[in-house]
Amino acid sequence: MGQDSRKPGGNETPSSPQPPIRDPPYAEYLYDIYRTRVMADQLPIVTTDPYLLEEQARKVMAKEVAATGDGRDAIPPRPAAFGYIAGGAGAGTTMAANRRALDSWALVPRMMRTGRRLPKTGTEGTEGTDAATAALRDLRVRLFGGPGRGPPVDLSSPVVMAPVGVQCAYHPDREVGVAAACAELGVPFSISTASSSSIEEIKASLDGTSVEDSAGSPSPAPWYQLYWPQDDTITASLLQRARAAGARVLLVTVDTFTIAWRPTDLDAGYLPFLTTNEGNAIGFNDPVFRKKLAESGEGEGEGEGEPTTPENSPLAAALGWTSEVFPRRGRPWSDIAILRKLWGDDGAILIKGIQHPDDALLARQHGADGVVVSNHGGRQVDGAVGSLEMLPEVVAAVREAEAREARETESIGAQPFTILFDSGIRTGSDIIKALCLGAQAVLVGRPVMYGLGIAGREGAKHTMAGLLADLDQTMNLIGCSSIADLGPHMLRKSGAPFKAAL
Repeated sequence: MGQDSRKPGGNETPSSPQPPIRDPPYAEYLYDIYRTRVMADQLPIVTTDPYLLEEQARKVMAKEVAATGDGRDAIPPRPAAFGYIAGGAGAGTTMAANRRALDSWALVPRMMRTGRRLPKTGTEGTEGTDAATAALRDLRVRLFGGPGRGPPVDLSSPVVMAPVGVQCAYHPDREVGVAAACAELGVPFSISTASSSSIEEIKASLDGTSVEDSAGSPSPAPWYQLYWPQDDTITASLLQRARAAGARVLLVTVDTFTIAWRPTDLDAGYLPFLTTNEGNAIGFNDPVFRKKLAESGEGEGEGEGEPTTPENSPLAAALGWTSEVFPRRGRPWSDIAILRKLWGDDGAILIKGIQHPDDALLARQHGADGVVVSNHGGRQVDGAVGSLEMLPEVVAAVREAEAREARETESIGAQPFTILFDSGIRTGSDIIKALCLGAQAVLVGRPVMYGLGIAGREGAKHTMAGLLADLDQTMNLIGCSSIADLGPHMLRKSGAPFKAAL
């Protein structure tokens, strides 16, 4: 398989070689589904229709899943857990706005384009146009790596698994299963602070997994998502554990410092951190949190004078942990300096939950390496703007600031501030639209969780593999052989008049 032959620019920090162009391509999964039907008379374990996926998850999670002959225990009904992942804030208008924003753009396919020349398969650094190479798309992207920071982060595709907490509520395979499924596909897994698996368990799962079709390449390093504790010593402990697990990218979620008004969860009385004691694993396993909890008073166990622990006082521990990570007030921008000191200059910091271009500029001003344009999938503020609607404004504001600074300092070649996108992604064309509008990669959450709820690890993998195949095949069909081919010129705003270029 070919390797990227591009050389780092003068201001880039040297890094390990990029992952190879995927061969066979992600699109081959489409044909695998047909082959499995013909050869084994088997249909997909999870629907391939993105708009039927939620309904299938609703039906499966509403009833008991029987025990299997291979020793898997029965799984009880999980309707409240389904509601937790599917529901949004208030009347759900922001969730609907996310889809309207994506659907308001249309792709304009181009035909009979040979595309850019890709590295010839099997010959490093040699350009070629053989049939095998011509069938491949270069979906690789490079993030970060600006002056004064660590090396770039290279991805096999512009897709990252979004941080999603409480995965044990959806299926017993939980985070360790989803992390392994993503790793097999070469997709980074984002560890949520609200995980039901510890950082160390997830790392062990990744260590035992290699990327498919890449000669046993190690799985991509995990990303870590922080719900920011009030106590900086607890924050330091969490970040040290994440770095020890290999994480170089820190996602700081800034739009969820308190829980929104979510009718689906309120009507079910379901807040997993307290009602079922799920989603607290990372906190309950943290040595600094445990020490502070023990110092807070006596536990509720049988022995007198026993220190409080998550084991003998689970409710007290859950209340203590949730008060740390959901403190009901946000942090000031200046506190990013605390995270930079704790995370280090060799790691990247992304601020997740940005909607306004001025906030993106503030994140950049205060030392972040990038932002995720996101409204938490419509789960936090009802009646808010669709996430994709704000992406072009954020991109324009940041790139204009970069160009202005470059003119003022007469500098060239600096790696741009990284801009990622999430909220509402369901299809390969959704991903392409976000990339055309300036995002460098996207995060995907709900669809993979529906796959997990339906069929565990294999369901999550099927859903992610299908999304990547859809992306890959759509790139092929619109005449784009690499991510570099995408841009606003590939889009048309729905309802806009056609303008011919003469």
